Amino acid sequence: MAVIDIERPRTAGGGRAVAVLLAVLALVHVYWATGLTWPAADERSLSLAVLGAVVSFGPAVVLPLAVLEGGAAVAVAAHARGVRGRRIPRLVTYAVAGGMLLRGAAGLVWIVVGRDGSGAAFPWLNALLYTPLSLVFGWKALRAAR
Repeated sequence: MAVIDIERPRTAGGGRAVAVLLAVLALVHVYWATGLTWPAADERSLSLAVLGAVVSFGPAVVLPLAVLEGGAAVAVAAHARGVRGRRIPRLVTYAVAGGMLLRGAAGLVWIVVGRDGSGAAFPWLNALLYTPLSLVFGWKALRAAR
């Protein structure tokens, strides 16, 4: 009688979801590298909404992020698929989990403590989008890495 591991499909699915999120983030950063600022009206508004501070969204800043996110997406997807020699993809998946959970924890602190000068959009986006996504996908990445 064969033993069926019912846990593997759920964790593999979580890993694939994390990989898709990372790939989407990479594409968004490439988009912003072109100088387009959707969904904001200008770079300053975009920076305040995304980061809560005025920071450059120029290619020198966002393209390295896109490369990092794209590479992480490939590694997490490889780990989720169970690719042989998966030590590096597994370590990257753990690193992604740690980074996302750390961002989620920082987001919780920002919600509780608040932050001056962040603009009107960031506190709401942080509380309703960035922090929950970071915590959920960080948890999914951690489960997928195990």
